[in-house]
Amino acid sequence: MPNNIRVLFLGDVIGKPGRKAIEKYIKTVKADFYVVNGENLAGGIGITASTALEVLSNGVDIITTGNHVWKKKEITTFLMEEKRVIRPLNYPEGTPGFGYTLVRKNGKSLCVANIEGRIFMNTLSCPFIAMEMFLGQITDNVPIIVDFHAEATSEKIAMGWFLDGKVSAVLGTHTHVQTADERILPKGTGYITDAGMTGPADSVIGMEKDVVIERFLTQLPQKFEVGKDNIEAQGVMLTIDGTSNKCIAIERVKQKVD
Repeated sequence: MPNNIRVLFLGDVIGKPGRKAIEKYIKTVKADFYVVNGENLAGGIGITASTALEVLSNGVDIITTGNHVWKKKEITTFLMEEKRVIRPLNYPEGTPGFGYTLVRKNGKSLCVANIEGRIFMNTLSCPFIAMEMFLGQITDNVPIIVDFHAEATSEKIAMGWFLDGKVSAVLGTHTHVQTADERILPKGTGYITDAGMTGPADSVIGMEKDVVIERFLTQLPQKFEVGKDNIEAQGVMLTIDGTSNKCIAIERVKQKVD
């Protein structure tokens, strides 16, 4: 239906292979909005202004991040200038950047919020309370997509249930391993525990596998390099009812990119 909103969300994009995969893949997919998690755009860890602008220039509307957003020091100024690139909103007050953004395009609107988990992660403000406060401040009647960047499956699933009926979708990121539990929760929120990774599938969560194996075998520091082989785009395609803002379809994306 013309009133529906289609959103392509791609999971953690890894380095140059992931950036090139985005450039090629989104040209083959028709959506109203394109959103990616880009905290590892630059060399497999962190994000820079140049890598973010490259991805935005290739048709991406919004870039979410996570705990690795701070790996490149120069990003802090950019985050204050570019509202299409967001960081988790449950960082302390005064942290550079924005925790959500609202994009309007071709007569349609989309709000994307970013939060970070606390289990096996950084000591941050409670993401549940942060989302509750955020939703209390939003006055626009628009679809809201949440990138929940978290390690623990239980924390992600709990957030899905907590936000069911309050947002259009809760999409997990961070582990780089796509889960097969995509579903629409009873009150109309699309959910997946982890959207996966856009980059080299023949790797250890994006890094060259031989180097990572050597690290495990020896416990000695190694210089990790981004993998190069078997590139995939992974994520989900959402269809959202433009009147109710409820998710009416969520389809897993796992596509090889030459």
